Amino acid sequence: MTEGPLGTTNFSVTDEEKIKAMRLARAIASDISAYNQKKIIAGIEQDNLFDALKEEFDEGRQLFKSRVSAEIFEKLNLFDRAIVDVLIKPKGSIKSKMW
Repeated sequence: MTEGPLGTTNFSVTDEEKIKAMRLARAIASDISAYNQKKIIAGIEQDNLFDALKEEFDEGRQLFKSRVSAEIFEKLNLFDRAIVDVLIKPKGSIKSKMW
């Protein structure tokens, strides 16, 4: 296996498939963020974000899993990365024990 242009090890997945999967993961994370702002802020402040949004994260993860190949879902961890990049990092100014 060699390092691919997206910084991931090459599997039998094309770069186009990886890009589409990343976009999907980010779109799902964006929807979770848009519809749950108050829960996100409270979860960050109270350091229980993953418990507070467990249902939303589980539902989003299942949607992502249903729309990508098993290989992408199991090996690339794109959904969790999108949650961090889209939902958590932009909230870095909120006071929390998390940071």
